[in-house]
Amino acid sequence: MYRKPKLGLITISDNREKAHKMLYETNKEFEEYAAAKIRERGEIDIVVAGTIVHTAREAVAEAKRIMANDVDGVVLNFSIWTYPNLAVIAARQITRPILMLSNLNPVRCGLVGMMASAGSLDQLGIKNSRVWGDLARPEVYDKVSKFARAAKVVNSLNGSVYGMFGGRSMGMYTGVAEQSTWMKKFGIDCEHLDEMEIIRLAQIMDKDRVERAFKWLSENICRICYDGAGLTEDKLRFQIACYLATKDLVKERELDFIGIKCQPEMGNHFVSQCLTQAFLNDPYDMEGPHDITVCACENDMDGALTMQILHLLTGSPTLFFDFRHYDEKENVFVFSNCGSQSTYYAGRSKNFEDNLKNVEFFAQTPEFFDAGGATVRYMAASGKLTCARLSRKDGRYRMVIFSAEVREFPKEKMNETSSEWPAAYIKINASPQRLIEIYGSNHAHAVEGDVNEELKHVCDMLDIDVISLD
Repeated sequence: MYRKPKLGLITISDNREKAHKMLYETNKEFEEYAAAKIRERGEIDIVVAGTIVHTAREAVAEAKRIMANDVDGVVLNFSIWTYPNLAVIAARQITRPILMLSNLNPVRCGLVGMMASAGSLDQLGIKNSRVWGDLARPEVYDKVSKFARAAKVVNSLNGSVYGMFGGRSMGMYTGVAEQSTWMKKFGIDCEHLDEMEIIRLAQIMDKDRVERAFKWLSENICRICYDGAGLTEDKLRFQIACYLATKDLVKERELDFIGIKCQPEMGNHFVSQCLTQAFLNDPYDMEGPHDITVCACENDMDGALTMQILHLLTGSPTLFFDFRHYDEKENVFVFSNCGSQSTYYAGRSKNFEDNLKNVEFFAQTPEFFDAGGATVRYMAASGKLTCARLSRKDGRYRMVIFSAEVREFPKEKMNETSSEWPAAYIKINASPQRLIEIYGSNHAHAVEGDVNEELKHVCDMLDIDVISLD
């Protein structure tokens, strides 16, 4: 469930007792103003320190008090000249991203205090972001909001658990990350589960539960194209049972996001897992509304992590697809994967009926999936996306970020690639050649809207190199 970011606010004062007392009301006034303006829109929770900090002991005590409130980030607030060592002492107690905030006042030199303090943090290698100006101005508040959302992502990743169903899929190095690196860099634990657990639980799944889900799909999916071989009613029921089994395992094992290998074993011998990857990434399924669980195809770990970051930023469903083709005539990339795209993007509606009326189930491609199963086919609805991908080059993480516009075409255009798979036709602002040259995977990921700046904040907080194509 999406939650609002929470920030702590500590106001730093002058270490000289006389100056501190004389300017106490100025500090307090701006602190209350800053807290009120941040709270005003209802997007960010804020915890204000118990005192205006003007001694080393107060810096330690207030920083620890703020940290005890499990904040996502901490704002160090400057409205007058301050002793920079106080900000340094406070920052040393803080294990969350730090934002330096100053008003603009020609009489009181808060900007001077902020810059002296920020430079001191730089010397000590303590990362900090900086915002200055009147928080009543939308562009100033927006910078604080983007910092807060990014800080929430970083804090939420720390202590989370990734569920690995199966190992490396089809020889893809780009889908496998070093688990100790994930723990050290992101604070993420990796829990390995065998794919046979899905099969075992699917085989003993409550038949009435499966039948209710089958009825719901039959009533709401636009068209289910049974072919008597790759897709039959029994195979669809087994796919449903696999989905419900995975959903239960996510809850039972307290997994925050997952990846499923699927190919080749599941697709060859049991049934493809496309239904699971579509509906876990949706905010609804055949049992009603549910919290989104990011699920990556082919157990692509860095893909799943990219999707989890996008989801934590927005609360929205995310997309997983392949660089399938570049259409030179239309100047669009065809992003298409074997069936794992969230059905939300078939209509971009909060009402599942509006989305599922555009979705068809086709039999999975026989040359790749001997066991068959349904693909979740649709053409992605038009709208803006932020696309991103984490990858590693010579061991160092980087993230490629670019804005995109989804374009729609006559449905027949899908027959040009794989007619049974979902597809998104992506127009980007950058050179297609440039994207291909610097990209580090065959998989791409996206979320609706524009979160480019928030992603850059996340990367800065996590020491990830950014390649922005916008």
